[in-house]
Amino acid sequence: MAPYRAHRRILVASLVGTAVEFYDFYIYGTAAALVFGPLFFPSESESAQLMLSFMSFGLAFFARPVGAVVFGHFGDRIGRKSTLVASLMLMGASTLLIAFLPTYAMAGWIAPLLLCTLRFGQGFGLGGEWGGAALLAVENAPPGWRGRFGMAPQLGAPVGFIAANGLFLLLGLWLSDAEFAAWGWRIPFLVSAVLVGLGLWVRLKIHETPAFAEAMEREPPVGVPLGAVLRDHARALLAGTFAVVACFAIFYLATSFALAHGTTALGYPKEEFLLIQLGAILFMAAGIVFAGYWSDAASAQRVLSWGCAATVAIGFLFGPSLASESWVVVGLGLSASLFVMGLVYGPLGVWLPGLFPVRVRYTGASVAFNVGGILGGAGAPIAAQWLSDRGGTSFVGLYLGVAGLLSLLGLLLVRARVD
Repeated sequence: MAPYRAHRRILVASLVGTAVEFYDFYIYGTAAALVFGPLFFPSESESAQLMLSFMSFGLAFFARPVGAVVFGHFGDRIGRKSTLVASLMLMGASTLLIAFLPTYAMAGWIAPLLLCTLRFGQGFGLGGEWGGAALLAVENAPPGWRGRFGMAPQLGAPVGFIAANGLFLLLGLWLSDAEFAAWGWRIPFLVSAVLVGLGLWVRLKIHETPAFAEAMEREPPVGVPLGAVLRDHARALLAGTFAVVACFAIFYLATSFALAHGTTALGYPKEEFLLIQLGAILFMAAGIVFAGYWSDAASAQRVLSWGCAATVAIGFLFGPSLASESWVVVGLGLSASLFVMGLVYGPLGVWLPGLFPVRVRYTGASVAFNVGGILGGAGAPIAAQWLSDRGGTSFVGLYLGVAGLLSLLGLLLVRARVD
C-alpha cells in the first residue's frame, strides 16, 4: 500500500478527471435517452426523436479526436499538468452551460443548435482528458505498479457513472415525469460544477510527471507530435484505435441504449431500471481492479485479449437477457457485460500509453483512444436501435461481437511496452 499512499494526490488527480468525464457523458446520455428527444428535436415519430437525440450524443465522439490532437499537441510540448487543467475547464464549462439552454418550444431551431454546439465543446475538452489522466498515473508509477496505477483513471468511469445514475435515480423518486421533463433534467448539469471544481483544485497542486521532465531534459519537444505519430508510429496508432472499440461498445450499450430501449420499447419502469444499472456498475469497478492487478501479475496484453474474447461471448447474451422481462436476468446480463467492460477498459491505462514513446505519448494515446471511441461508442446506440428495429432485441448483441473481434485484431498488431 505504500506506493498508493506516496502518490495519493497523483492518483486522485488522475481519477477525478475521468470521473467528471464519465459523469458528464452519462448525464448527457441519460438525458438524451429520457427527455432530449421531445425537448430539442420535435418530430411526429418517437423513434425519430430518439434517433436524433442519440445523434447529438454521438456528436461529441467526433469532437473528441479533434480535441485529442489539440490537447495532445500541447501535452507533448508544454507538459501534462497544464494541459489537463485546460481540458477539464473546457469540458466543465460546456457541461454546465447545457443546464441553461432554452428548449425548442422556447427558441425554435436555435435550441438544438446550441445543444449540439455545447456537446461538441464537451467532446473537444474530453479529447484531451483521458490520455493526460492515464499518463499522469502511469508515468508516476514505481516499477511493477504500472497496471495498478493505470487503473486509477479507469476507476473514474464507475465513480462518474454512480454519481450520475444515483442523481437521476433520486430525481426520479422526488419529481414527477412532468417536473423532470420541465426542469429537473437541468439539475445534473448544474451539479457538474462541483465535480469540476474539485478536479481543478486537485490538479493545480500536482507536479509534472518525471518521465516527461526527463524526456525534455534530453532533447527538445517534437515540433508537430501528430506528424511524428503518423509518420513513425502508424501501426501502433491503428492497433490502439481498434483495441479500445470493445470497451466503448459495451459501456454505451449497457448504459445509454439499455436504459432508452428498456424503458420505452420493453416497458421497464425507469427508477427500477436505473437501480439495476447502479448495481451492475459495481461489477465494472470490480473488473477494472481485477484487471489492474492481473496486468501487473501477467501483462496488460493478456488481460485485454481475454477481455476481448469475452466481449464476443457477451454479444450472444446481451440482447436476450435485456428482453427477458426478469429483473434477475436483466441484472445478471448487465452485470456480466460491465464486468467484461472492466477487463477491456482497466488495462488500457497502461497498455495504450505503452505503444508510444514519451515525447509523442499524449498525442498517440489520446488520438487512438478517441478515434476508437467513434468506432465503438458513437454509433453504438444508433446501430443497436437500428438492429433492434429490424431483428428484435436479440440482434443488438451482434454489435458487441463485431466490436470484440476488432479489438482482438488491434491486439494482434503490436505488443505494448511502457518506458
